[in-house]
Amino acid sequence: MHRRTQAISGNRLKEYRTTAALAPGGLSGDNQGSDSPLHDRHRDPMDPAQIDCQENTDPPQVQIVSLWRRLGALLYDGILLSALLLLATACLIIPYDLLATRPYPHADWLYRTLLQLYLLAVIAGFYVYFWTHGGQTLGMRSWRVRVVRADGGPLNTGDALRRFAWAALSLLPLGLGLWWCLVDREHLAWHDRASGTRLLLARPKAATRPIKA
Repeated sequence: MHRRTQAISGNRLKEYRTTAALAPGGLSGDNQGSDSPLHDRHRDPMDPAQIDCQENTDPPQVQIVSLWRRLGALLYDGILLSALLLLATACLIIPYDLLATRPYPHADWLYRTLLQLYLLAVIAGFYVYFWTHGGQTLGMRSWRVRVVRADGGPLNTGDALRRFAWAALSLLPLGLGLWWCLVDREHLAWHDRASGTRLLLARPKAATRPIKA
């Protein structure tokens, strides 16, 4: 009689544990119940917070920037820089002509060298400013290209100056340093590796739709 009572009590204890395990709260509260299959039924698949969590769990994909996209960005920036250099030259030559009462001596090597250094500083300032403020020049923005450090962080002034200096040297031998990205195993140009920077394909911003109540 005593053994039969123990068997009945044991069966009732098993039934209680089974029922508690299937309950929304589980055996140990809400933490385990949130992972149970029954709790998943109460999740709203159209909840924006849950959709954002699912999208953020996707692994990031780094897309290679092709040579033609690089050249397209350079062409766009070249057109903008041409207008900027004309304006910068006028801002220097016109005041000199008015104050010195004679034309700017372009034939003199010293004045010509100073003018070239001045224009080079304007070009450097153009790239350094945009690379340190968003990582995109206007031409790069049109071609959806962004420059970052090798660790993925934004460029500071030192990074931007270093990239500009190496880019100038990379383009001197008929642009060989730029064409090198066609054979590089990571599709990097010479100035990318030397300056510790990378070009990434910027993803277009997704249009946000208003959520109806």
